[in-house]
Amino acid sequence: MFTNSILTMLLLVPCAFAVKNGDALPLWPNGAPGSEAMAGKSEVITQPVKPGDSIHVSSIHNPSLIIYLPSKEKAMGAAMIIAPGGGHRFLSIDTEGTNVAEWLNSIGVAAFVLKYRLAREQDSPYKIDEHPFADVQRALRLVRSKATEFNINPAKLGVIGFSAGGEVTVMASTRYDAGKADDPDPIERQSSKPNYQILIYPGINVDRVTVSKDTPPTFMLCADNDRGPSLAIPNLYLALKKAGVPTEMHIYNSGGHGFGYRPGATPVIRSTWILRLADWMSDVGMSTAK
Repeated sequence: MFTNSILTMLLLVPCAFAVKNGDALPLWPNGAPGSEAMAGKSEVITQPVKPGDSIHVSSIHNPSLIIYLPSKEKAMGAAMIIAPGGGHRFLSIDTEGTNVAEWLNSIGVAAFVLKYRLAREQDSPYKIDEHPFADVQRALRLVRSKATEFNINPAKLGVIGFSAGGEVTVMASTRYDAGKADDPDPIERQSSKPNYQILIYPGINVDRVTVSKDTPPTFMLCADNDRGPSLAIPNLYLALKKAGVPTEMHIYNSGGHGFGYRPGATPVIRSTWILRLADWMSDVGMSTAK
């Protein structure tokens, strides 16, 4: 695990190939469309107020990916984009981001923590259906365009989203396209469809989600005492099953909202839910972890 000070430094370091874990890769090298008026504004990193809190990142105007690649000996060829939560006001960058990336690396999966633009922080110029959505689409295209460099299979690229990041994930998994074949930017020629989606206590309104038989295979998990997700997930499960989408659902008795991945923490849901996910990833061919 990184210390807070080391993680803070890594969050601020731009990517320069060759890649090392913790490098940041901008989604658009010349700045994100729609963020021109915010150029020059720096990200804000807020350290935990008390033990158990997460590190928050806000003021994101140049969206990027934090790169985590497994060792060549472990690499399975699968990859995951991680969308942390934070109510679209900040990103819980460690408990719902880098911690998860490190675990994915341990089972041979490449990981890319998405720092997407935040539509609900104070004075934000962004809209959820437009800017975070554009960011996750661009992230999928960008990772696919660098599949050879990252040693991944572009047909084994998923998205995992926590809370508000779950909303971003659902948008990516239901509003994708095959790429723009004649676009002058070769990245935009790549597909934006995830091959898998993983929703951890997602902040979604199921009435606004349209699924089809082509929606990616789905894994969902939350706690029963997290009212919104524990009501949304069963309804989404039924819709996915009706559409014929392979789906797995877990609802723990307790755990609340925002537990993230905290190795060794109590209650145990904070550190053991990844075992359920590991089994599913093995079943769908993303890893061999058991």
